[in-house]
Order: sequence, then C-alpha cells, then structure tokens
Amino acid sequence: MTNRLDLPGIAWRSVSPKYVVSELLGLVVTGLVLAGATAPLYLIGWDFAPWVTVAVVVFVLVQAALTPRRVRAIGYQLRDDDLVFRRGVLLQRLVAVPYGRMQLVDINRGPLQRALKLSELRFVTAAASTGVTIPGLPEDEAEELRDRLVALAESRRAGL
Repeated sequence: MTNRLDLPGIAWRSVSPKYVVSELLGLVVTGLVLAGATAPLYLIGWDFAPWVTVAVVVFVLVQAALTPRRVRAIGYQLRDDDLVFRRGVLLQRLVAVPYGRMQLVDINRGPLQRALKLSELRFVTAAASTGVTIPGLPEDEAEELRDRLVALAESRRAGL
C-alpha cells in the first residue's frame, strides 16, 4: 500500500545536515540559561536545588540526543498543485499548501544561520493554521525555492 501523499518518482527533500549544528547550539544556550536559573535555589539554601539542576541537564541531554532524528524528519515535496511539508517524530505534522493559496513567501536568516549559510523559508496563506516554515535550507536552495513558489503562486492565482 502506498502513501497517498507520496508520488512515484518524487522523493522527500530534506533540510541541510548543518541544521543539526544550529539546533544543538541553540539547545546549549537554552540549557545554560535554564541551569543558571537554578542558581537562586542554591542561594536560598533549598535542599533540592542540585536535583533541579540535574533534571535540567538531563532534559537538555535528552533533547540533544533526539535533535538529529527530529531534523531528519523535516522534509517537503513539490507536487503539481501544492507543496507538502512534514515534520515531527512522535507528533507528526503534515501540511499540504496549494500554490494558489500562498500569499507571502519570506526568507529569514539569523546570525547563527548566516554563519552556517542556512535560511528559513516561511510562507503564509489566508488561513493562519497553514503557515509553514521550512528551516535549515541552504541559502541558494531557499532563494531558488522562494522564486519558484512565488512564480507558481502567481500563475495559480491568475488561473493559468
């Protein structure tokens, strides 16, 4: 039995493996902030402060271990009439956005993403629930995809 969203000859396109580095660095910063937030517990002499710090460290380590798998689960397909986006391992999200419904296609790059030459492609439709962001795309691929999606959206809205 084949998946209805898979077309023969069209494979899921994945994000850059460098996106794992970006996610891990963000996780390290988050972990440091959370661990630092436990410092007042030591100052007030709370007996369970070390356990809270250990819990934060364990949480960050588990998240770090799962990050490569979460990044591999992100993918998209360009089909004839729509773009299909997927993400998630345990809680999976699968969104199909018709080209004619796209209103905005935007590229975002933070400082870390610029250093890694990555981009985030975001497109919005009239329905707020279908706003999709594809993170971790190489800069050239993001720009090419943006241009292609804009052209497809314009042609579909014009009824061509």
